[in-house]
Amino acid sequence: MSPRRVADDACGIAQAAAVVGDWWSLLVLREIARGHVRFDRLADELAVSRKVLAERLRTLTDHHVLERRRYQDRPPRYEYVLTEQGRGLVPVLVTLQDWADRWLLGDGTLTGHAPDEGAEAHRVAALVGEVVPAHLRLPGTDGHEHDPVAADARATVLFAYPATGVPGIPAELSGPQVPGSAGCTLENRQFRAAWPQFQAAGISVHGVSTQSAPEQAVFQQAEGLPFPLLSDDRLQLTAALRLPTFRAGQNLRIKRLILVIGPDRVVRHAHFPVSDIPAAISDALALAKAIGQGLAAEPGLAQVPGIAQLA
Repeated sequence: MSPRRVADDACGIAQAAAVVGDWWSLLVLREIARGHVRFDRLADELAVSRKVLAERLRTLTDHHVLERRRYQDRPPRYEYVLTEQGRGLVPVLVTLQDWADRWLLGDGTLTGHAPDEGAEAHRVAALVGEVVPAHLRLPGTDGHEHDPVAADARATVLFAYPATGVPGIPAELSGPQVPGSAGCTLENRQFRAAWPQFQAAGISVHGVSTQSAPEQAVFQQAEGLPFPLLSDDRLQLTAALRLPTFRAGQNLRIKRLILVIGPDRVVRHAHFPVSDIPAAISDALALAKAIGQGLAAEPGLAQVPGIAQLA
């Protein structure tokens, strides 16, 4: 055995690469994190041969990254779900996406902004028509786990933002400032101001960021927000929807976007990038009302830059 091989035996990077360092293995994990957990769906999403897929699933299961669960007896059929060990890889997937968005698909700039026609915008627009995975539960500021899609609402407006301010601490001291990251406090306040209209229309509003639930709870109480703020600090939602992120210091933050989701969990509208917050909130209200009333959206809204919607 060569010295290099001995060194690799004690190297965490080398050991991790032996399990998930293969192209197909990473893409299998990406799709399972998105909620595509059955063999046929995985094969369709990846356009991969059944033999290659079976081999990767077997390897990931043997290494306890995935667990195989039976969902049908005759004939036997199985789902592949992330174990606790596998869920530990979700931040790795998001970090890889963030690195590629910045350095391979972007120009290397660290920013909370995004171009209207960039890869991130196309990826968010492609969420329209997709189903938000039903297994997702995020901790909320009330101490409970929440489905990001409200079960009893005519529609759900889910707005993601980088990070709220910290009450009592000046913005310049609360964390590194990245272009495009400011405005989260203002955005929450404007959703608060519009809340009576959302409530009257039977529309739920959920805010989400990668901040911890206790940190957001302090902000929610200070601002008197009537809707829950959810924490995606484990990046489950971010990975499931492949949301665009940027790194602020050592933290991954979600770029500002708004999704309008039907009661069937299907994303009907996606607004990204968000440059005019008041206009984006007004558009989200109009689009969500149209879903709740079973109507098509107003014709002019389909032409607004940054809004993708289900036909």
